[in-house]
Amino acid sequence: MIEIAKQLESEQIRSVAICFLHSYVNPAHEEQAAEIIQKYAPSAVLSVSSRICPEFREYFRASTTVVNACVKPVVASYLQGIELQLKKRETKAELLIMQSNGGVLTFEQSAERPVFMVESGPAAGVIAANFVAGNLGFTDVVSFDMGGTTAKAGLILDGRPKITKEYEVGAEARPGAGQSRGSGYPIRTPVIDLVEIGAGGGSIAWVDPGEVLRVGPRSAGADPGPICYRVGGKEPTITDANLVLGRINPRYFLGGEMDLDLEGATAGIRKRCAEPLGLDTIATANGIVEIANTAMVNALRLTTVRRGYDPRTLVMVAFGGAGPLHANRLCAEMQIPKLIVPLSPGTASALGLLTTDVKHEFSRTRIMRGDLADVEMINQIFDSMEKQGETRLKREGIPPERISFLREIEMRYKGQSSELAVTCEPGKLNPEVLAQLCSKFHAEYERAYGRGYPAEIVELVNYRMTAVGAIPHPPVRTISDSSLTLDQAKKGARPVFFSESGGFTATNVYDRYRLEPGHHIQGPAVVEEMDSNTLIHPDFQADVDTFGNLLITPIAS
Repeated sequence: MIEIAKQLESEQIRSVAICFLHSYVNPAHEEQAAEIIQKYAPSAVLSVSSRICPEFREYFRASTTVVNACVKPVVASYLQGIELQLKKRETKAELLIMQSNGGVLTFEQSAERPVFMVESGPAAGVIAANFVAGNLGFTDVVSFDMGGTTAKAGLILDGRPKITKEYEVGAEARPGAGQSRGSGYPIRTPVIDLVEIGAGGGSIAWVDPGEVLRVGPRSAGADPGPICYRVGGKEPTITDANLVLGRINPRYFLGGEMDLDLEGATAGIRKRCAEPLGLDTIATANGIVEIANTAMVNALRLTTVRRGYDPRTLVMVAFGGAGPLHANRLCAEMQIPKLIVPLSPGTASALGLLTTDVKHEFSRTRIMRGDLADVEMINQIFDSMEKQGETRLKREGIPPERISFLREIEMRYKGQSSELAVTCEPGKLNPEVLAQLCSKFHAEYERAYGRGYPAEIVELVNYRMTAVGAIPHPPVRTISDSSLTLDQAKKGARPVFFSESGGFTATNVYDRYRLEPGHHIQGPAVVEEMDSNTLIHPDFQADVDTFGNLLITPIAS
């Protein structure tokens, strides 16, 4: 091992991943290897699997550790640069980084375990959706985030985002929901469970060799962007189609700061898509939007129906620059009864950064039968992880009264290779409580797969602990009532294409910043603000609440 360490140093290796076969049970040899490398190759930074992902299945643990090692030097340098610049500006606030499970970490912890930051931006959006819906008393929510390149759907149940450990990085982008699995590098860290597809405002519409209209997964992004941006884009996008259909005001994009090219967007759709298909330009533009909507409905079905949840019992929170333009149609297709669009939806994900808490994740693997489990060992595992979490949070300045713990046991039927998580209540486990947890597993399995097997043997596999340090959140902002009438918030009207109406329909346009609590809008309508447009379809209505949210529901027939 010493010779290997010396060779690492001589070859100027910057980062080293260490993963031994059974280190999830006994990390002593990994720690010994780490000490040797630190001594003889001091310039290398280390990623040790038993510190990052102390669970069985060595391939997934090794892949997680290698991904961490690949990005660790870059992330550490990047964070150090940010910290240095903020200190120069005499910033005294605690510096925190969003992580993939929806919590935040200190810069120190983030630099040590950057693999926990994967998909942290979209995770912040789900936390924001939970915050917005929670203020209105809703705890079962589907979040819908559509930006320039992708659309993402997440699920929140009982006020907690669904978490997955089955995630990949570096996956190949493919059209359709859930079609990229197996093309990337798996990681086994907790990630908010998001279904992501290549359908954003910049997603490119094209005609394949079989003369079929396609949308995505390639995106024009922001540079060169859609044709209508006038910065070099040549291929039509979803944004171009929405502009042609009248859903975007070419003179009020980014609050009027950007003048969109309607003629160029129309010509691009006609030349690249309509003419090769022998179709009308408007019909083709509508086809682009409907194809994108269908892909997003499939993503929503994967998030809800295919996982055993009834969308009719949920509310949707839609955000992102393009989300509110499409969300009403998606809710109608999914029979989701209420749509919430917060103020400034284009920047709503940032709200999630301000409304979450510090979180540290811990896990252990010990496989045992549920009916023969060593309860004392399980209690010792949870106690050990709880002490680790408490020590870390106290070191980060979290007072004891703001520290709490969430516990889960991942279970499976004997002979299976995948697990389902069951939440444990606080307190010591005993055989009776463990039997109740096994019963909960049977019910969860039936919900997920349509049938449970209470007579089968249940195995306990992984034990998870989330240490939560509550931090102050900004106060909830309400909007003032200055007695403006709805007519005073109206900017005018323009024709907007709706497929359910079979063509262009006269549509009222409202200024979001002049809407006030109690205003009631009958669809069809467009609500414009600087960073997004909200489209309200015919047979739908919107009410403005005290927080400035738009609450969109079907008009009772």
